[in-house]
Amino acid sequence: MIQLHDKQFVPFISAKEIDFALATMASQVEADFADETPIFIGVLNGSFMVVSDFMKHYKSPCEVSFIKLASYEGTSSTDQVKQLIGLNEDLTGRSVVVIEDIVDTGNTLAELKDLFKRQNVKHFKIATLFFKPEAYKKDIKIDYIGIRIPNKFIVGFGLDYDGLGRNLPEVYQLK
Repeated sequence: MIQLHDKQFVPFISAKEIDFALATMASQVEADFADETPIFIGVLNGSFMVVSDFMKHYKSPCEVSFIKLASYEGTSSTDQVKQLIGLNEDLTGRSVVVIEDIVDTGNTLAELKDLFKRQNVKHFKIATLFFKPEAYKKDIKIDYIGIRIPNKFIVGFGLDYDGLGRNLPEVYQLK
């Protein structure tokens, strides 16, 4: 068990399970884009570890960039998504795969879909390491899902609780 701020968390998903899920996702994406050079867009801050480990498994030519959006305060999602740092790349006619650490309500995805629609991309796909089907409120297709999880608050592997826990190599859930 670990303590972050005022909350206790217990082990939930091992580093080995996470690595297997990322390797599986990378091979699926690679098969779908065999004839192309996709650009992977990581959503900061949470996705930095997911993108890093995903890239280690992706063996074909690709590019990577990041965008920063914010929608969390404490342990609950706010309904407002604020774009903080945008993209510099011209994505016209490109195949874009957004890599998320976690999809719960889908509010961030809706914002991203609108953002990339305006960029005239060729393909817009979504990959997420963790997906909470019970919390998902949108009808946007998620193309690649690593691990489906219950609607519980988790930390580790890039996910935080008010800034703490991102550095953990495995995932913990709120006790």
